[in-house]
Amino acid sequence: MREVEGRVALITGASQGIGRACATVLAEGGAKVALCARSQDKLEQAASEITAAGGEAAVFRMDVSSEDEIKAGVKAITGHFGRVDILVNNAGITRDQLVLRMKRADWDDVMNTNLTGPFLLMQAVLGSMLKQRWGRIISITSIFGQIGQAGQANYASAKAGLIGLTMAVAREVASRNITVNAVAPGLIETSMTSVLPDELKETMRKNIPLGRVGTDLEVAHAVKFLASEEAGYITGEVLKVNGGILMG
Repeated sequence: MREVEGRVALITGASQGIGRACATVLAEGGAKVALCARSQDKLEQAASEITAAGGEAAVFRMDVSSEDEIKAGVKAITGHFGRVDILVNNAGITRDQLVLRMKRADWDDVMNTNLTGPFLLMQAVLGSMLKQRWGRIISITSIFGQIGQAGQANYASAKAGLIGLTMAVAREVASRNITVNAVAPGLIETSMTSVLPDELKETMRKNIPLGRVGTDLEVAHAVKFLASEEAGYITGEVLKVNGGILMG
């Protein structure tokens, strides 16, 4: 079943990890995918794998902390594909430090990439979505945006803000058949989580009811569902993909 057949999807942070998995899964579902990230080489590799598997992909270098690059990137994507139907806000960074030692630059960098970037991308794509009266916006937040995490005041705040942004925009655009949702992964095996202390990861794993770490593909399949017609009556939701570590 090709749940997103013929749709055009813009995925940020698509060069690796969850973003790359989202691009692959959406392409398998029939979407044309615009791959966006800072690493041109990794994007080209991801696009080659998608096209080799029969999908359609194009590469657009974009730093989501730059408003100019976002505007130029979305303009290039709409010029190439004609429109954007699905936006996946996945790009994110960490600059971990205890709050008393955290530099203002580390706070600003995380906020600009993890929260302001998604806000600007929503603004950039919503115009065409409103005109066509159809759209799907899915943002990757985090369990730490729901429960907090020591040493990640900047990251947790940005991800919590992304949840609030999701709900606010969902209310604004629902009448135009545009849904806005978030996916909140728990402990997922990616390059970002690989730098977490082993003690922290093991403590988290022991508290996961399913007893294991999640995969990027499991997050990507949740994203594909929210991007599909089948999820048309879901908006303003935060879908937890965390193995049961946070319920309710």
